[in-house]
Amino acid sequence: MKIALIGYGKMGKEIERIALNRGHEIVCIIDLNNQQDFESEAFRSADVAIEFTNPMVAYSNYMKAFAAGVKVVSGSTGWMDEHGEEIRQLCSTGGKTLFWASNFSLGVVIFSAVNKHLAKIMNQFPAYDVTMSETHHIHKLDAPSGTAITLAEGVLENLDRKSHWVKEDAQQADELPIHSIREGEVFGIHTIRYDSEADSISITHDAKNRKGFALGAVLAAEYTAGKQGYLGMSDLFPFLNE
Repeated sequence: MKIALIGYGKMGKEIERIALNRGHEIVCIIDLNNQQDFESEAFRSADVAIEFTNPMVAYSNYMKAFAAGVKVVSGSTGWMDEHGEEIRQLCSTGGKTLFWASNFSLGVVIFSAVNKHLAKIMNQFPAYDVTMSETHHIHKLDAPSGTAITLAEGVLENLDRKSHWVKEDAQQADELPIHSIREGEVFGIHTIRYDSEADSISITHDAKNRKGFALGAVLAAEYTAGKQGYLGMSDLFPFLNE
């Protein structure tokens, strides 16, 4: 499979290493200093582009890739509020393809399924209040993290006593607070905690490095090459819908 990389930081380099090890070809690498390569023949030859950048440029990158007729796999977060509906429409009715996930880690996929199942159980036990926390490196621009928001939505779908998430402290009983910490070079720690007067129950995912994220992105690219539309981890891993 021919892969283009959009963003060549630490994550892009790890994706490159794993893609090459799995027998794929990197046909184009686009970073800040060669934006004109979106219009290159090398970029247009890609089966899929894998994009990991930041909230300010992700939408623009999608549009440039779509204009070149290239499918996109992206883990960039922070653009959904402003452009989410437009991108979904382009994929559902405009013939474009984006596989988007807030987190491509295979461990987070499993963690997300456990999170939803635990919320279904805890829906029967109103004595437990639920809170969330997420910790990332100091370079991360958005807070809460996209992964934390996705996990929160998994709770809200299954816990009747919570209606929406809020940043930091909850003011109402139906609010799910997400506490964000930015320190050091932390790859990502997410914790969901259920607390009662009697005891507490916590589940945590702690990323040790970028390998799990990069492998998930390459697996998503392999899946996306033969698909069309607005795709996500629940398409790649159907057990997330159970």
